[in-house]
Amino acid sequence: MKTIGATEFKTRCLALLDEVSESHEEFLILKRGKAVARVVPVTVASTSPQAALVGTMITLSDIVEPPLPAESWEAEGG
Repeated sequence: MKTIGATEFKTRCLALLDEVSESHEEFLILKRGKAVARVVPVTVASTSPQAALVGTMITLSDIVEPPLPAESWEAEGG
């Protein structure tokens, strides 16, 4: 894991945050040689559970058409 001093972090903060965002690698901020904070990339969750499934399924047949032909259904006349 990359480490950086607090003074250097203060000077280069915005550039370092861009670097974390692009590289997806975290780094440790040191103050007087001791770890005080860790900067990690944010993982954005999908907006819905269904969105996570997009592209993971295939359709093998018509999902609107009844599974049996209309003649197979019994209906009482009224």
